[in-house]
Amino acid sequence: MQVILHTGAHFTDEDRILKCLLRNADDWRSEGISIPGPSRYRNLLSDAINRLANETPADDVREIMLDAILEEDLENVDRLILSNENFFSVPKLMFAGGRAYRKAETRLQTFAKIFKGDEIELFMGLRDPASFLPAAYQGTPHTNFLDFMAGVDPQQFRWSDLIRRIRADVPEMPVTVWCNEDTPIIWGEVLRSLAGIELNRKITGAFDMFSLIVSKEGMKRFRGFLKENPTINEMQKRRVMMAILDKYADDEAIEEELDLPGWTEEMVDQLTAAYDADIDVIADIPGVTLISP
Repeated sequence: MQVILHTGAHFTDEDRILKCLLRNADDWRSEGISIPGPSRYRNLLSDAINRLANETPADDVREIMLDAILEEDLENVDRLILSNENFFSVPKLMFAGGRAYRKAETRLQTFAKIFKGDEIELFMGLRDPASFLPAAYQGTPHTNFLDFMAGVDPQQFRWSDLIRRIRADVPEMPVTVWCNEDTPIIWGEVLRSLAGIELNRKITGAFDMFSLIVSKEGMKRFRGFLKENPTINEMQKRRVMMAILDKYADDEAIEEELDLPGWTEEMVDQLTAAYDADIDVIADIPGVTLISP
C-alpha cells in the first residue's frame, strides 16, 4: 500500500489541501484511494508516535492503526492519504531546541516503523521566511520573537537544512515539495500528485486557490476560456492563469503584511533572495521532487 503523508508546513495551505481532497474522496474511492477525515487519525497517530518513539512496534500495530483509520476494507485500499500540519510540531515549538522541527526525522522514522512494508511518501509546502516567520510567530502564544526563534537566526534559516535531515535519516521516503507562493498556479498538480492520478484529469477544486487571488471578472474570463478550449493541457492553462493574474489580480488578497519590530525592507529582500536560492538547492537534493509552475 502507498501511504502519503502531507505535513504542512504550518501557515501554508492551512488545511485547504485536505478539504479539497475530501471533496474528491467519493469519486476516487473506487480506485483504491482513501482520504479519511482528520478526526480518524490525527490524535491517534500522534499518540502512537509519541508512545513508540524509542520502541519497536508490535507486529499488529499497523493493522490496529489501519482498522481505526480506514472507513473502507483494507483490501480495497491501494493509496492512503494523511494530512497533518502539526505532525512535526505545534507552531509554538517549531524552533524549540534551536532548529526547525527538530523532531521531524525521528517522528518520520517511527511513522515508517508503524507502516513497515508500505511505500511512504512525504509531501510538504514551503514558504518564504520573510512572510513565514512573522506569520508563524503571530500564530503562537509567544510575546517575544527571539523566544519563539529559540536561538535560530532568521537570516540563516533554510528549508534545505530540514529536507537534508529528512533525506539522510529516512532515505527510503521520497519527498515532494512546492512553494506556497506558487500554489494558486500549481494547486491542481499538487492535489493530483497527492492522489497519484493523471496530471490532466478533471478534479473538483483545481482552481480554488487561484480564485482567491483574482477578481470575479478575472475568474469569469478564465472559466470562459476553459469552456471554449476544453482540450488545452496543464501547462497551457498555467500560461493563461498567469496572463489573467497579470491583469485581474486582487491586490488586497496577494499583499502580505510583515510587521516585526526591527525588520527592514532590506532584510526582507535578503530573506526572499536566500529563499529563492534555497529552493534551487532543494530541487537538486536526491530523492526530492519540486513541483513548480
